[in-house]
Amino acid sequence: MRKLPRPRTLRARLTVGLVVLLAVSCATVGLAAVFELNGFLTQRLDEQLAQVGTRFPESLEHRGRLPDDHDGDEYGDTRRMATGTFGARLVNGTVTNKGLIRSGDPAADLNVDLTEQDALQLARVPVDGHAHTVELSALDDYRVVATAGRDGDVLIVGLPLEPVQATVHRLELVAGVVFGLALVVTGVAGVGWVRWSVRPLNRVAATATRVSELPLASGEVALPPRAPESDPHSEVGRMEVAFNRMLGHVEDALTKRHASEERLRSFAADASHELRTPVASIRGHAELALLHPGPVPSEVTRALERITAESSRMGEMVDDLLLLARLDAGRPLESRPVDLTHLVLDSVTDARAAGPDHRWSMDLPEHPVTVTGDAHRLHQVLANLLANARVHTPAGTKVTVILDVDGGWIRLRVHDDGPGVPEDVRSGVFERFTRAEHRRRPGSTGGGAGLGLSIVAAVAEAHGGGVGLESRPGSTTFTVRLPADGVPGTVYGTFSTE
Repeated sequence: MRKLPRPRTLRARLTVGLVVLLAVSCATVGLAAVFELNGFLTQRLDEQLAQVGTRFPESLEHRGRLPDDHDGDEYGDTRRMATGTFGARLVNGTVTNKGLIRSGDPAADLNVDLTEQDALQLARVPVDGHAHTVELSALDDYRVVATAGRDGDVLIVGLPLEPVQATVHRLELVAGVVFGLALVVTGVAGVGWVRWSVRPLNRVAATATRVSELPLASGEVALPPRAPESDPHSEVGRMEVAFNRMLGHVEDALTKRHASEERLRSFAADASHELRTPVASIRGHAELALLHPGPVPSEVTRALERITAESSRMGEMVDDLLLLARLDAGRPLESRPVDLTHLVLDSVTDARAAGPDHRWSMDLPEHPVTVTGDAHRLHQVLANLLANARVHTPAGTKVTVILDVDGGWIRLRVHDDGPGVPEDVRSGVFERFTRAEHRRRPGSTGGGAGLGLSIVAAVAEAHGGGVGLESRPGSTTFTVRLPADGVPGTVYGTFSTE
């Protein structure tokens, strides 16, 4: 059997519960009234039977006469008998005499047709002087009393139950109509009442919905106005107070976090800017020492070469940190037409020269694809993705750059058939200082500071696009989405292509 649909909202549940409780109450009251009225009327009928006595069935036995103005006609004694009174005389379980007082006829009708089943039911009536209900096929339901006669016979007198049943059915009809209307009116009024009662909850839900739609991950967050507070002594009022207090704590925490992030960004920008000069100075002095014309011990030459290499690496890290700090600060990039097709050709050519042990390929559309943006930063995005594929995959890995247009977005994908990115690293692969090259290529000792992919994500978001990753053993694809020319640049953010 199919289950009945259950109301899902609190408003619907309260309304349905109210109507159901009222329906149960109405049904209880109605049934109690019907049973009580039926019992009362039946008792009155039994009292009337007791008053009738056995005079009518006795007159059927002895053929009593009516008053003198009807002499010559033999009838049952129908004086002071109610219409519908039934009488019968039984001898040894057999009906010998029977009669019925019909409406408007002072004489008893002795020709009452009783079936064998009717006679059997009359014979089964206990002779105890108490009223019992029998169903006669010719006369419908009757309330009868059986009394032992003076000569060994059984005298039965009965009154019809039809008036009692008609009155009870009338009450059932009236109660059903009245209670039905009451349920309809209560349901309609209950909907309005419950809707008015749960308005504070709707306000809390609306406020919570607006909060859930805010970008809380980073940046300055302005929470919406608090939910209006009602009676603090009610359950809903206490919930509103607690909810607003929670929003206050959340807003304080977000404000402190934003202030901490701003201080960190400011420190990173200032530190990066201040480090550029000493790093460049160290590198310059090391290169100058290597150009010394006199004999230099090999150990010193090796040390100077390492100083030059590490200072160069440190300079690149400082530049990356400074770029991220500028992007975090929301500084605009250049906005010029950029030929992505030409950019892909140049980047793959550079990657092939840097990684000849890899297989490089391109899948480009027939017509050039252009986008409005910063050519230098977009080239850095593709260079970082290609360097990531080269550094983190073994020799012989095939790396394919795919450029296509998908609706209003330009997709730039870098696919390789390497070992893939471990599942526990994928969620944070675009975060800063994430390094997992030892997981993708066992035995690898190279790699940067873990800023390459974070720069890819930051530059893509600064262009109104986003980045995504799909990876499994034997297939890894980094996807950069950029809005095509003519499409408003809405920050797309980091997305998942899985």
